[in-house]
Amino acid sequence: MTARAPTPADLEPIEKASVDELRALQLERLRWSVRHAYDNVPHYRKKFEAKGVHPDELRTLADLAKFPFTAKQDLRENYPFGLFAVPREKVVRIHASSGTTGKPTVVGYTRRDIDNWADLVARSIRASGGRAGDIVHVAYGYGLFTGGLGAHYGAERLGCTVIPMSGGQTEKQIQLIQDFRPDIIMVTPTYMLTLIDEMERVGIDPKATSLSIGIFGAEPWSEGIREAIEKRAGIDAVDIYGLSEVMGPGVANECIETKDGPVIWEDHFYPEIIDPSTGEVLPDGSPGELVFTTLTKEALPVIRYRTRDLTRLLPPTARSMRRMDKITGRSDDMMIIRGVNVFPSQIEELICALPQLAPQYLLVLEKDGHLDALTVRVELEATADRADSNRQRLAGELQHRIKNLIGVTARVEVTQPFAIERVTVGKAKRVLDNRPKIA
Repeated sequence: MTARAPTPADLEPIEKASVDELRALQLERLRWSVRHAYDNVPHYRKKFEAKGVHPDELRTLADLAKFPFTAKQDLRENYPFGLFAVPREKVVRIHASSGTTGKPTVVGYTRRDIDNWADLVARSIRASGGRAGDIVHVAYGYGLFTGGLGAHYGAERLGCTVIPMSGGQTEKQIQLIQDFRPDIIMVTPTYMLTLIDEMERVGIDPKATSLSIGIFGAEPWSEGIREAIEKRAGIDAVDIYGLSEVMGPGVANECIETKDGPVIWEDHFYPEIIDPSTGEVLPDGSPGELVFTTLTKEALPVIRYRTRDLTRLLPPTARSMRRMDKITGRSDDMMIIRGVNVFPSQIEELICALPQLAPQYLLVLEKDGHLDALTVRVELEATADRADSNRQRLAGELQHRIKNLIGVTARVEVTQPFAIERVTVGKAKRVLDNRPKIA
């Protein structure tokens, strides 16, 4: 529905700025951010001094490569408020990760940080085709997770009517979509598939709802998932990207008129792509790990934060700023199966290429003697032939494609529809690692 695309008059001047204007603004803001971190965060001062660099050495954007990286472990080691660059009394809101793999990562926001965040999410919703007066159904989780409140404040800033539903309660979600007739839904792509499944199960045509745009994020998703959602729900599926350590949702967002990868809002976040093994900065277009430096964050500036997300930087199209390609995986979720590097997204693409399979799957890792073994559990599409012979044929076809295109031998189980547990809150769990832990 490109008729919903904003006109040039709707855009902020920076979204149409020349490369020279944008780079000049980035350098000015980058020098402020690095100095702000050095002057006010002992952790950064110590790391800079250990690396032998000083903020005064940042004379060009390329000089940023001299400075040390920040990792999630740095936030955990300074838990809870050790990386704040302003007095705690100036922090008006705190968010945190779930902490399922260790201490939570805590982030703080000043009033200006919150205003900038709301502006950027509003910009993102507008890029997705949203406009003032739209009704936005927010099904991201509220609370310490940044998704719900980030989407909420941004939608209000744009002038939309917000339904703060949060996650879970699938039947109620569908009831409110029918009753309140929202134009836009903001939710994880896997939970959108759950909503579509449930609508179809109870006899509601997902294409007949009022929804015209879905803004999906908080987890990597493939073009196959986009095609499945758009075909089944009759909406434009647009990608929003963010992470709590950098800000939350709204770091980057696709434009509805192109849908060719999220545009990074480079006036607030400076991106780099690095070799995840060596840390070397790679040229635009090269695949690698995404690194961000915040340019305007007051409470929690982050310098060269390693996101672990694997992607590449692409040239501008609909806006003056660079885009990021679809996330192909994370450097820390790569599975090594008998010496072959495998990402869940690779298998997802192969599943989505078979129309009789639903994009609901689970990858189970186990030990077969001393060797790793991978089982792919995937569902039949609801209207597919459920005979055992058809399931066996599809399992063989997927197994063949995984072997030929990825290079690993996997056991494939094609289950009946709705046999795999659906996510109702948060991100889908795609990998179940049952291998014995190494002490």
